Amino acid sequence: MIILGVDPGIARTGWGIVEKDNSQKLTAKSFGCIETRADLPIERRLQIIREELVRIIKEHKPQALSVEELFFNTNAKTALIVGQARGVVIVTAADLGLEVFSYTPLQVKTAITGYGRAQKDQMGKMVKMLLNLPSIPKPDDTVDALACAITCAFSLRLRSA
Repeated sequence: MIILGVDPGIARTGWGIVEKDNSQKLTAKSFGCIETRADLPIERRLQIIREELVRIIKEHKPQALSVEELFFNTNAKTALIVGQARGVVIVTAADLGLEVFSYTPLQVKTAITGYGRAQKDQMGKMVKMLLNLPSIPKPDDTVDALACAITCAFSLRLRSA
């Protein structure tokens, strides 16, 4: 199964394609970060995220999309904008026929490191190890997206067991 993991954001939306084969081995097929310029209107930034996601989905043909749920901190304005980006991610996946799975940051951190309060560096090291990558992907948004895809792969494995 091919899973597209996404860490939504308005400035940077991390993405990662992970394939789980019949032996349950995980492989990173591709990953990166969609970046939008701060001087663009919000509607154009959301449009860029959608256009890039459509391109990625058409190129890699995932069957599922795994996306992080929002973590509300103290800045409600930022949370609302990130929520708009997350909405674009979900509706794009739905439009293209992907099954959508959603995970909290706590679920992702626990699945990847076994500890729900893991730090960024711990997440990066574990993603690198689990996917047998030569180095930790950059930026952190990409690591988060790959971690979300891995979490989905683990979750689907448990559901099918």
